[in-house]
Amino acid sequence: MNPILRLLVDRTFRDPEDPESVRAMPVVLRIERSAPPSRTALLEAAAAAAIAVCLDERAEPEGEWHDELVAWVHGRIRKVTRRARGAHWEAVQALPGVTITVGDASVRAFVPGRVVDLPKELSRLQISGSELPPDEPGPVPAGAYELWLNPRVEMTAGKTAAQVGHASMLLAPHLTETELKAWAALDYRCAVRTPAKTAWDALVARPGVVMVRDAGFTEVAPGTATVAVNRP
Repeated sequence: MNPILRLLVDRTFRDPEDPESVRAMPVVLRIERSAPPSRTALLEAAAAAAIAVCLDERAEPEGEWHDELVAWVHGRIRKVTRRARGAHWEAVQALPGVTITVGDASVRAFVPGRVVDLPKELSRLQISGSELPPDEPGPVPAGAYELWLNPRVEMTAGKTAAQVGHASMLLAPHLTETELKAWAALDYRCAVRTPAKTAWDALVARPGVVMVRDAGFTEVAPGTATVAVNRP
């Protein structure tokens, strides 16, 4: 198993006592003023980008990203979502990370690091203002894993992007090597959907469902179930 995925399965974590030691994965959503992306496509790109960083060859034990990812996974898998457009979007492409495009939406997830060390190209980007209107997603693409949003919880697009990024990471350790390779060939395609409340209740009652429960730092109460994945 990929070493980062093994840590996700076996990890025990404790928040650092020193605030300067807090680590997070920056995630940047491309939201152009003149042509904003659809919300669903943006969320699907965010989910794929987060796991793509973790499974990149540079995350392997001899890779240049490995130590930073290990240090991050040993704590909470925090993500901080920001938005960018134009020249600011182009500027962050030079920083270590992976960009995923789904339809009209692009998201770049970056190698995690200490929040206090955030590069200026990222720190100058705004966290707020990433809201997008709901849309009607099409059929689930072949090979995509479905990530179900809790229909009883309201979150901004930025917050939801972080949650689906958590979900794709928590799903991956439950996949076989063959399934992971097939998923990688599809750029870790995900389908983000919001079920009816009755369908959500039925899903979360199934044995083995993978659930994201938020730490409650922003927008929702601690322990809130935000995303569910019915693992294979």
